[in-house]
Amino acid sequence: MYYEKQGAGEPLLLIMGITATGTVWDKHAAVWQNKFTCIMPDNRGVGLSDAPPGPYTSAQMADDYAGLLEVLQIEKIKVVGCSMGSIIAQQLAIRHPEKISAIVLMCPWARCDEKAKAIFYNMMNCKAKLSPDEFMLYLQLLIFSKQYWDDPRNVANLKTDRLQSIDADSHQTLEGLRSQSQACISHNVIDELYKILQPVLVIGGGEDIFTPPWMAKEMAENIPQAVLHLYKGCGHAFHWEAIDDFNPCVLNWLMTN
Repeated sequence: MYYEKQGAGEPLLLIMGITATGTVWDKHAAVWQNKFTCIMPDNRGVGLSDAPPGPYTSAQMADDYAGLLEVLQIEKIKVVGCSMGSIIAQQLAIRHPEKISAIVLMCPWARCDEKAKAIFYNMMNCKAKLSPDEFMLYLQLLIFSKQYWDDPRNVANLKTDRLQSIDADSHQTLEGLRSQSQACISHNVIDELYKILQPVLVIGGGEDIFTPPWMAKEMAENIPQAVLHLYKGCGHAFHWEAIDDFNPCVLNWLMTN
């Protein structure tokens, strides 16, 4: 498992979502590193980490992280998990509770309904059939809100990201995406959320069409010490759409929990 570190202080594990490498945390870690040592790994199946044959499970990926913490000799840590990273964080808290002190779950789900499963299957099909920039456009349409798309400056930035994706496409193979998607589809811990006893901040986007607000609300309602925050008007990528509020909000919560 490949990982990078930034900052100094109490360790903070940052787990990114499907298709993404740990470097996607950079603009968040730039703020959080003033108080924490940010540990940003690549999940199995993406980036510079190994991509063993799948399918993967969220439990298996959580065990990857438990092993990483042992190698790093970290007994207890705070965790921020985004999207697929949130299901890994849930499993970490359920399977290795002694290692986790507090958790931020971003755009999370405890179980997939049929629509969510269909989105992941379609993501696999799009990866197989589209060019890298076309696949990136599909992801952008999935994760950014209408409000974000309505700003011409954002549209220009999204276009730049699509052009850069042509060179970055090698960071995940089709098999890697398929294996991660299976972990997302099969994840179901709705009946185990009561076991998560750590303080938990659940954050969602009010206009998220990928993991809709009901998923975040269901998480918060079933975790004993959870609090819920929804970003009105934002999509799945609320942490980019509202970054100026998101970064200090999460930092303040982590420092007091």
